[in-house]
Amino acid sequence: MNLKFARTVFCCICLLCSIGKYGYAQKISPFKDKDRVVFLGNSITDGGHYHSFIWLYYSTRFPNMDLLIQNAGIGGDRVIEMVKRLDGDVFSKKPTVLITTFGMNDSGYFEYNGSDAENFADSKVKESFEAFQQMEERYKSLKHTKIVLLGSTPYDEGAQIEGNTAFKNKNKAMLRIVDFQRKSAEANNWEFFDYNEPITAINRRNQQTDPGFTISGNDRIHPDNDGHMVMAYLFLKAQGFVGNKVSEISIDSENKKVVTASNCSISNLKGVSKGIQFDYLANSLPYPLDTVARGWGSKKSQYDATKVVPFVEEMNQELLIVNGLTGQNKLIIDGEIIGNWSAQDFANGINLATLTNTPQYQQALRIMHLNEERWELERRFRDYAWIQYNFFQPRGMLDANNRQAIELLDEHAPNDGWLRAKRDLYSKAMFPEVRQVWQDQINAFQVAIKKISKPVKRHVSIIPVN
Repeated sequence: MNLKFARTVFCCICLLCSIGKYGYAQKISPFKDKDRVVFLGNSITDGGHYHSFIWLYYSTRFPNMDLLIQNAGIGGDRVIEMVKRLDGDVFSKKPTVLITTFGMNDSGYFEYNGSDAENFADSKVKESFEAFQQMEERYKSLKHTKIVLLGSTPYDEGAQIEGNTAFKNKNKAMLRIVDFQRKSAEANNWEFFDYNEPITAINRRNQQTDPGFTISGNDRIHPDNDGHMVMAYLFLKAQGFVGNKVSEISIDSENKKVVTASNCSISNLKGVSKGIQFDYLANSLPYPLDTVARGWGSKKSQYDATKVVPFVEEMNQELLIVNGLTGQNKLIIDGEIIGNWSAQDFANGINLATLTNTPQYQQALRIMHLNEERWELERRFRDYAWIQYNFFQPRGMLDANNRQAIELLDEHAPNDGWLRAKRDLYSKAMFPEVRQVWQDQINAFQVAIKKISKPVKRHVSIIPVN
């Protein structure tokens, strides 16, 4: 065993240990039909895709499920700010599942490189805990809402990033916040999952060969699209979806016999031109992985996550296994040539979920783009919420939405870049008719997703290549 391989094995073991360290704590129940799931958090939730990627999984894997996932993140929030908007921005969404994450902003920033970093960390953890106690009491009153606490993604101090000096030991303070979340979940019989340790393990493992690697983004805080897909993968793994296939088909071509048809149905199997053909109706669709780096400042795509976590191997398998073939064979689905493979390839199994030219992948791709457009519209509501709860609420003008409100905003905007950036959006969103049209558009996207997500019977032919 060479040194590089030994290190890789060691780091993989560390990752598995960190994921399984807290057996009770690391389980999240799968969402159920009719669930209304709300993700409450800071900017990583507000502007992030992990909850959208999770919903995309449910939309393609469980197309008959009626599920709603809503973003309740606001950039810059600590627990204390979240507490102040629970009624108007969180409970008002009527969640059956409320998923909460915090810690990045609660733990502070620049003072970790100052002269009194240890006392600063103590004060920030204490401040966060006291605010969380208020949140905890409010959550205890939610008799019909399942509570899930998420330990924050890490602040990555280990990556070598030019022009970005790490705040020393900030993540240690964050782990103390994760710890009181864990204890609260156990005491209240809530569910809990920690993002911090497994993502830290992924960062450290990859930094051995690439010192600049990080899942946590170039600012050490905000994951890029690949990081959000890693978050989605870890969440879905905690929900128990490892090994959950799109489908699995196994066919004995010599005897024209279906050996396995898992999560699908096979009909009209017969021989043709020394090959076979059949009708294939899956209960699910493959999960489409976006290859575009979406979002302001993004450099990585959702697909890039497959380089660091085994999402495809563990959760995105649409297996076609055919025994008894000879030579090279052509796969055709709904009249479209998908590709040529050897008899041995077919015997080993072809993962159709990785083939972007299949009709079922193209169907799933439509859902991906609809979901992305839905996410973009939902972000308008998050920017509107930022202005309401960060600017107007402290001034006693929450939801005023009148001329006095916009004049007050214009008075402060010249000295506040965030207000300036969101001023145009607020000038539209302050009108209920505008917000209603946006919501109607979101609803229309969701209806389209439900319609398109229904799997379609496909005609499959496998014939020899002359």
